[in-house]
Amino acid sequence: MKMKSICAIQGVTAYGMKEGKFGLALIRASGTAAGVFTKNLTRAAPNELMQKQIKKGALDAVIVNSGCANAYTGKKGYDDAVAMTEFAGSALGVEASRVGVVSTGVIGRYIDLPLIRRQCAATALKLGRTAETEALTAQAIMTTDTFQKHALVRKETFSIGGIAKGSGMIAPNMGTMLAFIYSDAEIAAKPLAAALKQATRRSFNRVVVDGDTSTNDMALCTATGEAGKVNDDEFSAALEECCKNLAIQIAMDGEGATKLIEMTVRGAPKEEAAAKVARTIIESPLVKTAVYGEDPNWGRVVAAAGRAGVTFDPNACSLWISDGTHRYPLVKSGEIIADLKKAKEAMHGKKVIFDLDLAAGEAEATAWGCDLTEKYIEINGRYTT
Repeated sequence: MKMKSICAIQGVTAYGMKEGKFGLALIRASGTAAGVFTKNLTRAAPNELMQKQIKKGALDAVIVNSGCANAYTGKKGYDDAVAMTEFAGSALGVEASRVGVVSTGVIGRYIDLPLIRRQCAATALKLGRTAETEALTAQAIMTTDTFQKHALVRKETFSIGGIAKGSGMIAPNMGTMLAFIYSDAEIAAKPLAAALKQATRRSFNRVVVDGDTSTNDMALCTATGEAGKVNDDEFSAALEECCKNLAIQIAMDGEGATKLIEMTVRGAPKEEAAAKVARTIIESPLVKTAVYGEDPNWGRVVAAAGRAGVTFDPNACSLWISDGTHRYPLVKSGEIIADLKKAKEAMHGKKVIFDLDLAAGEAEATAWGCDLTEKYIEINGRYTT
């Protein structure tokens, strides 16, 4: 079995374990580092701590627990996050201030520190660089995810690999999603931070599952430097590719989802305007439920576009629908030309693609989401019980 994400990167070892819903993962890798974080004001304690620690631009390890978010837990929660860095630092022989700490799970509950201490000590003894340790690490960070999320981008002189978790409570402004990305490239902290910020803007910030922004969203990227210096622009493009791969997997695995929705908006005055329209459409419950029911009610797409806060002429726009193989026009320059039978056929598969041209500029952007099903309500109606 081949390594398909973080353990394919030189300088990275990892391991994870799961006991019921409580998991713990350790990833050991030293290098320059950067992070991006949720915009939710009710930030989890680990996010508060990491926004301070990441300013040093370097990490030696990351500790992640699943099953408890350690969010809305006050000073005790913050102290518990600090304690987690100390557990990992002691177990791995590194400074606690160079340990990334991340949590995911139920909000408003205190973490079980004795459990985490025990799991950390056991996990530290089994760190490795194999396909098995990589898979166990990805498994340990999952909550309601139904599959592991791995990505690997190989370039001629360097590679970038990442794992992520995320299935529900996903909306732009960090996407509950977590991502841990590693590269063997040698890159300074400042350009690494700029590259991660741009990659996040074009990937994780364009995923919507349910419109909720989590308290814990975080992506951390560490570059070990073992492959030598790289071109900053080439690195940035590869990082964006890796993040988009993970973002699409998150959208595919939306809680209760049966279909991936891809929304490309073209002809916008600026890229961010195109992204804003795409996110608004992806976020619409009416669009999501129509896709779930394979109902070609494409009018919901243009209606959502019209409330996105971007100026364009609805009577000049064009819209297409596709299943990835066949592409059918619905509107051309404001004229309705939809073949509803063909449009419905395009909704039968696991992926539904909309392409909207606003005819208001040259910029474009793509966002990803999923349909909204009864299963989403079932999962979240009993999440803590």
